[in-house]
Amino acid sequence: MEMASGLAEEIIRKFGELRLRVFGTSMAPAILPGDLIVVRRAGLAEISAGDVVLFGRDGRFFVHRTVRRMIASSAEKAGETRLVTRGDRLQHEDPPVSSSELLGRVVSLSRDGRQLPLDTLGPNSLLARLLRASDHLTFFYVRLLAGWRSLFLRGVKCRV
Repeated sequence: MEMASGLAEEIIRKFGELRLRVFGTSMAPAILPGDLIVVRRAGLAEISAGDVVLFGRDGRFFVHRTVRRMIASSAEKAGETRLVTRGDRLQHEDPPVSSSELLGRVVSLSRDGRQLPLDTLGPNSLLARLLRASDHLTFFYVRLLAGWRSLFLRGVKCRV
């Protein structure tokens, strides 16, 4: 995992864009496990509240929505801007994201070969609030969608 995240980080820093498959449920219902995202390199100054960003921490990647910007108040890094992020389905905000952790902004989302707008289901939608309230409901929702996909996409080899 460490090597894979290092390679992905190197690709986005060198070439400016990266395609990744999502595995977690922290951004449900907007982004689901199995979705494909395109991330474009971006600096802290280019990120606004509401943008979905990719950042790396402790050898893992996180795709979460930006809640706000803040100024760090530690003695060694006074005045440094950081991003406060949170998964749409999560109750609590992440620790602030530094410029060295930020890899870029999610610019594209596709599910089952279809392009989807990133803001279709935001953190304040009724479904997002319901999923935030229950891990069991989230599990049921993701399983229901997986079954729905397999039922209606069975036998489809490729989509154009």
